[in-house]
Amino acid sequence: MSIEILRRGTAEILLESELVTRLARGEPLRVKAGFDPTAPDLHLGHTLLLNKMRQFQDLGHEVIFLIGDFTGMIGDPSGKNETRPPLTREAVAANALTYRKQVFRVLDENKTRIMFNSEWMDQQSAVDLIRLASTHTVARMLERDDFHKRYTGNQPIAIHEFLYPLVQGYDSVAMKADIELGGTDQKFNLLMGRELQKHFGQTPQVVMTLPLLVGLDGVKKMSKSLGNYIGIAESADEMFGKLMSISDETMWTYFELLSFKPLAEIEKLRTAVAEGMNPRDVKFQLGQEIVARFHGVTAGVQAQENFIARFSQGVIPTDCPEVVVTVSAEGLRLANVIHSAGLAESTSKALQLLRQGAVRINGERVAEGVVCHAGEAFLLQVGKRRVAKVKACLMKKLTM
Repeated sequence: MSIEILRRGTAEILLESELVTRLARGEPLRVKAGFDPTAPDLHLGHTLLLNKMRQFQDLGHEVIFLIGDFTGMIGDPSGKNETRPPLTREAVAANALTYRKQVFRVLDENKTRIMFNSEWMDQQSAVDLIRLASTHTVARMLERDDFHKRYTGNQPIAIHEFLYPLVQGYDSVAMKADIELGGTDQKFNLLMGRELQKHFGQTPQVVMTLPLLVGLDGVKKMSKSLGNYIGIAESADEMFGKLMSISDETMWTYFELLSFKPLAEIEKLRTAVAEGMNPRDVKFQLGQEIVARFHGVTAGVQAQENFIARFSQGVIPTDCPEVVVTVSAEGLRLANVIHSAGLAESTSKALQLLRQGAVRINGERVAEGVVCHAGEAFLLQVGKRRVAKVKACLMKKLTM
């Protein structure tokens, strides 16, 4: 049964047969997952790993939350098309402090061991690093997809970036890890841990990769730097509102990766929507579940009620900005109004939102083709969180 629990939500287990064998022994396994504190907050994308760690805890295994304060100063090049600027030790330490405060929103504090990879890496001499670097060739490093793309695309690769997977791999040696968890973009680094453990005479760890959670845009990986994230320390209302802003298609990805509902129940919801159930009502369930996980059941229910009052019933938030848009005698297309009001990054993005059915005027959904005329005033809502009171004024002609 435990392997079925652990298998859910994983992209790949290398090697699953090794994991099954180790679980069958009935001995606690040392489970490691590393987090570089390159930004001050944890978000829902991080919780994919944290939830899996919690499963291991509940099954009686030793879980280590590794803060990569040393690797954070290098900068993880995974999935990047350019060199990441190294962080200072002070910046990494400040971010690590917030990680320690937030991680126990998911993990059991009494069963979690927190470690920093500076504990052993700060003790490494230059000779030690040279010896570590000698275990792999440049050709082997260039097998990694992002390095290969940058090399063939004549994009620079700094020498220190080659150290990152080596140091992450050495963490597994120093910790004598049995299992290491990471996102699919970390596969090369995780397998490096296996190789280095073999090199140092240890039993190689089992590698478990998990999918990358897409952000609110439904396209790119959730990331604070991209602004498409939901922080686990955000307020209940903000968290619920962001969840309601995702597309109906992205909603199913979130259900599969974040929800604790049985897969059969999620499939029933998918069938219900296909047969005519309003996707919004299903998204309400997702929003309540996620908010309740971090703020409690009561907060989940209240966040939904607040959301309905604010948007579905047309209650104007107190902080709703008032925007004046100038239009010609012929009027102005709604897409241009949305952009001018600062509710979309561009007119093309506004058109996309209109086509997705993400725009409402006075609570009513509107589509592409609407033209606003002088003298009109209305509540313009884009997505679930961007709202403005808009007044259209006639553009004055310049007189000579």
